[in-house]
This record gives sequence, C-alpha cells and structure tokens, in this order.
Amino acid sequence: MGKNLVYKILEKHLVEGELVPGNSIGIKIDQTLTQDSTGTMAYLQLEAMDIDQVSTKRSVAFVDHNMLQQGFENADDHKYIQTVADKHGIYFSRPGNGICHQVFLERFSVPGDTLLGSDSHTPTAGGVGMLAMGAGGLDVALAMAGGAYYINAPKVVKVNLKGKLNHMVAAKDIILEVLRRVTVKGGVGRVFEYGGDGLKYLSVPQRATITNMGAELGATTSIFPSDERTLEFFKAQGREDEYLELIADEDAEYQEEITIDLNELKPLAAAPHSPDNVLEVESLTDIKIDQVAIGSCTNSSYEDLMKVAQILKGHKVHKDVSLVIAPGSRQVMTMIARNGALADIISAGARILENSCGPCIGMGQSPGTDGVSLRTFNRNFYGRSGTLSASVYLVSPETAAVSAIYGKLTDPSTYDIEFENLTVDEFFVDDSMIIKPSITGSDVEVIRGPNIKPFPLSAKLKESLEGKVILKVKDNITTDHIMPSNAKLLPFRSNIPYLSKFCFNTIDEYFPNRALENKGGFIVGGENYGQGSSREHAALAPLYLGVKGVIVKSFARIHKANLINSGIIPMEFTNLSDYDDIDMMDDLVIEDIINQLDSSHLIINNLTKGTSFEVKLDLSEKDVKVLKAGGKLNYMKSLVMNKAL
Repeated sequence: MGKNLVYKILEKHLVEGELVPGNSIGIKIDQTLTQDSTGTMAYLQLEAMDIDQVSTKRSVAFVDHNMLQQGFENADDHKYIQTVADKHGIYFSRPGNGICHQVFLERFSVPGDTLLGSDSHTPTAGGVGMLAMGAGGLDVALAMAGGAYYINAPKVVKVNLKGKLNHMVAAKDIILEVLRRVTVKGGVGRVFEYGGDGLKYLSVPQRATITNMGAELGATTSIFPSDERTLEFFKAQGREDEYLELIADEDAEYQEEITIDLNELKPLAAAPHSPDNVLEVESLTDIKIDQVAIGSCTNSSYEDLMKVAQILKGHKVHKDVSLVIAPGSRQVMTMIARNGALADIISAGARILENSCGPCIGMGQSPGTDGVSLRTFNRNFYGRSGTLSASVYLVSPETAAVSAIYGKLTDPSTYDIEFENLTVDEFFVDDSMIIKPSITGSDVEVIRGPNIKPFPLSAKLKESLEGKVILKVKDNITTDHIMPSNAKLLPFRSNIPYLSKFCFNTIDEYFPNRALENKGGFIVGGENYGQGSSREHAALAPLYLGVKGVIVKSFARIHKANLINSGIIPMEFTNLSDYDDIDMMDDLVIEDIINQLDSSHLIINNLTKGTSFEVKLDLSEKDVKVLKAGGKLNYMKSLVMNKAL
C-alpha cells in the first residue's frame, strides 16, 4: 500500500518510536506559534529551561487575544512577550497585525513542515499541507528548545469530497457536516485528510476554514494536499519559493473513510451549545436574531469578507440587529479598504472591530440577556460569549450576512447574487508589523510587569494519594468551563493565583473555596472531558488549588496532555457505571500509586462507601516518568541534574 499524506510527513520528522497507529512517537517540530493568551506562560516555561536561542526553523509570537487595554496587565504582557521573543530568537507579530492563524497562513506556512502551536486552532495551517497541531504551552516551549513532540501515531481518516458546492453553500458547511457525522469526540486519536475531485474547487482560505474547525472534532489535526490551488495562494503571497507539492499516493492506506457529496450539501448551522449540534438552516428560519458577528480564525479571510461586502452592498442591517465584523489580518483589512469593500460594509451599518480574536474568545461584544447571536466562529460552548443566557449559532459568512439584513436566521441559498473578485493574483504584502528577533539576544532586557507570577509546580509523587471528590461534572466539559476566558479574566492569564479563584465558576462558584478548604482532591467527570481550547490554565489552576487527579469516562487529547505536564494524574473509568456510584465529597485513596502507575490500571478505594473500583491509565512510559516526577518541568530538571552528575 502507498502512503497517505499524514504518514509521509510523520516519516520525515520521526525521531522516536514506530509509525503504527496507537504507538507513542516523537517527532521533530519545524515551526511553533504562540498567542498572548497562552504565550506568556509558554515563555516563562521556556526561560525556566535556560536556553539562549530557540532551535526550531522558525518560531513566531503573536498578539491577538488580549487586546482591550482596560488596565496595565495586557500591555505589560505584550511587552514581556516582545522582549522575551527578541532575546530568544522568535519573530514577534505586533498587536493589530492580525489573528495568529490567519497571519501564519499568509506569511509563514510551509507545505510539509510540522507546526506546534499553543492554540487549539493551529491545525488551520493544514489548509496548505502542513502537519499543524495544537498543544499546551509547555509542549510548545519544549519544541522551541529543540525537544521532540510526543503523540500517539494517529489513525488517518480520508474525507473524500465529491462534486462542487452549490450557490451560497460554503466551506463552513463542509466542516459542519463532518461534525454532524463524527461529533465533537469522534475525532480523538485521528487525523482527517481531505481528498477527492471536489478539492479543485476549494481555495486555500476555504480549506483553512475546514482544517481550523476540525479542532472541534477532538482530532489531532486535519490536512489538505499541497496542489495547484496551494501554488496559486503562495504565488499571490509572493512566497512561491516556499511552495512544495505534497499529495498522497494513489493507493494510500487509510483506517477510515468518509464521503461527502458537495452537490447535496445545504447551508448548515451549529445550534446551541455545541459545534456538533448541526441542523439545516432551512429548518431554523424565522428565528429572530439580535447580533451577528463575522470574523475569527475560521472565517475572516479576504475571500470571506468580499462575499460579505457584496451581500451587504446596497442594503442596510436590520434595525434590531448589531452586526460586527473583525478582519483576520492587516493584509485583509488593507485590501478591502483599498478596493471599496470596507466602505460597502460600513455603509450597510456594520461596526468594524480590530484585527483580532475579539468576541470569539469573549473579548467584548457579549450578546444581551437571552440574546440570539449568529457567529462565523468555531465554538458556541455555553457561556463562552460572555452571556450565560445567550443562544449562539455557528454559521457561514454567507448565512450571517444575509440574516443580518433580514433580522432573522435566513437560508442564504434563497438570496440572488453572483460573487465577483473573490480571488486575486497578488495579495497586499507589508510585513513591517512582524519584528525579526535580534541575532544573538544576549543584550536584550526582558521586561516583566507585576502581573506576571511564577507558574505552579507539582511536588514529586508520594507513595499514596488521598483526597475528597471536590467536584463531579457531566459529559463534554470544556476548558471554558474549567477556566473561563473572558474580557475580565484574560488579562490575568499570567497570574494563576488570581485566575484560580474563577476555576469552574460557570458550573460551581464554590469550587475554588472547597478545593482550598480540603487541600485539593479529585475531580470526577464524564465523556470528552477537557474539549476545546488548548489553554494549559485549565490544568494549572486546578493544580494550584491542589487537584491530585481527574477521573473521567474519556479525555480530550490536549487537555489530557496538559494534566500530565502539570503532574495531575488522568484516569478513565474501566466500567463506566462506576461513575454513578461516586458522590461529591466521597473520600478516595490510591495506595502504592508509584508501583500502580507502571501498570495499565489503578485500583481506587472509596473510603466513604467502603468500595473500590478500577480505572484505566492510557499512558506512555515517558508519561509515567513525568507523573512520578510531579510534572514535565520537574522531569526535565531531573534529566539535566542526572546528566550533570
């Protein structure tokens, strides 16, 4: 059998392990990206490793999340990131230059390279044939230091796209269809590789929309071939020299296959409160809307906003609707400003936001009480918008723009329009807001504001582990539930002691106090625990509060890795029914845990109930060593000390 695209790239980057699905492997990382919400912590961890310059081909630090300057905190964090990047050989994309994934796609993406980013939507770059994965900040820091990145070799799912999209059906509808079929937990341990004759009709921005939102599947990543459409994109960006053709062999092997007939696809929407709660828009019409938000790393490209501008031209936004639009990059903003599209958008009554993540991560534009918001974003988790009572629907730019005119959720396929000038032969290029690092960095002073606090470290694992069940939650708990991200809390992403006061506060506002009063303990959860953002704060805040272990039915990939990195033991019920037999404040103990960790299972005694139950440990040998050391930084320090001896 021939090779698929994923394993061709993995084979060239393999440094440890055997390329068999399910095996633990280590791969070399070519490029990294961070953003300011997760970047501060990543660079604090990089500094703790005491290296002079990063070892990657290229690393880039972006500022796109914490943009509201309500106090000194965000500005201080940005200055820290800029100076620490300068010192260690990292490119710095200034505030206002754009969303990390959009800018990276435009200016830094390279087919066939590996990319690790401290943001769960890093797979966006898979739209040009990169193997791009999201991870916690510590894993990204280790990659910058030259270390391998460890994952389980994935199963590869071929998504065969047939035919061509109909009028006003979008790339967003393709990924919503995949989510409808696979669900938010169906992609765990898998990479989705797109192929088929329908590819020739999909531009790089359309492909990037699909790979971006593929993160909601729980997948390791998603990827498209690098082909003639990719070459068109690189030529237009003035980067033809970085193009590489990269396609799967005709007889490539795949573990699973999905076929989507694009001719039959209709406009879709993800209804509240999950990206896989997908319905056809025609079944949701006449829902009155209050807000429309267009942008995010999913749908803020030049092509997206040109469609929006042409739909809005000559019309006015409905009197009961607030329409906000955030271009994905300065390149996009400049181009639509120069060709008049921005004027058409403004004339229709839209409000223009900064080139940033903005409302997608709860940074402003929260809907009103009980408001209905249509968003071209990738997540509609409960409370993520900043308004707990809001109903958020995820839709394409076409659906969003048409609905903004009519004031209700509207099927865009009924709208009569022919799009023009969606692609260009040459993009506007001005990289003046990307600062190249100093050649050596030895003379650069790293500036730290008072809001930057040391990150918490776990202690070396003891012989036994005991604590109460201080929280019990249900299925599909997201990292937004665990560590909320909004305009009030984002400025404190480098201050874990302060953030920990809000841990789980959308579910149980008393959790932080209960955790401290009981000196930590265990969290019990259901399926797909920790889905969503890559933010390691969802592990560091519980660590600070004393959480020793998390026992669930199943984990999301990145969050599980972050728990291990933090020294918190991730456990899964062997018998799912045992979940029902555990209550809040039950006293649990794991005896002889040092030796038990070496097996694939643990026995946990419930002292309150006088019972015991078994949990699974899906851990590599390296994971076990990390947990015994009390987290990955402790483990790395022990390796350095042993070498010194």
